[in-house]
Amino acid sequence: MIVIDNVLLSDEIVEAEFVCNLSKCKGGCCEDGDAGAPLTDKELDEVKKSYEKVKSYMTKDGVREIEKNGLYRYDREFGWVTPTVDNKICAYGFKDKQGVIKCVFEEAYNRGEIKWKKPISCHLYPIKKTKSKYTGHEMLNYEPRKDMCAPACKLGKELKVPVYVFLKEALTREYGKSFYEALCQIAEDYYKVKQSKKK
Repeated sequence: MIVIDNVLLSDEIVEAEFVCNLSKCKGGCCEDGDAGAPLTDKELDEVKKSYEKVKSYMTKDGVREIEKNGLYRYDREFGWVTPTVDNKICAYGFKDKQGVIKCVFEEAYNRGEIKWKKPISCHLYPIKKTKSKYTGHEMLNYEPRKDMCAPACKLGKELKVPVYVFLKEALTREYGKSFYEALCQIAEDYYKVKQSKKK
């Protein structure tokens, strides 16, 4: 277990390797789950502010779901989440010509139309963030989906890219530059020890 600024990180975030392989998984994490993407209280405002700007990128089914049931909904297990269409694809997702699911918020962000990229829960995946019931600490765990993420795990090993490196942007966005630098130092020390044991 790694501890930085009262955040607990599983060792796998440093040890495991992962690189999303969208040509294989087709963005399946955007439609395979028990609910939509978890949203923080602050992100509810971002969704409200962005909706009219991203609406043109949405599918007719996505817009219909939002207009009928609202911009987000409350789930007993996960709290505030994005709505889904027929309990499958996120209402804010659409498929490109290759059949890869894209996020309308990220699409608008990349075009400079909004300043919010997407829910941090999506950006951090395959890391899942929870809170300890006992200590209140934030906990970050590496939780790729076994079958769907198998191509990403394979690609990560081929390219030798650790999870924390793949998620540099997301981790820095959520916790800041000094947090990420501390994580990099811990990882560096870990690999030094690992190498010394091989000798």
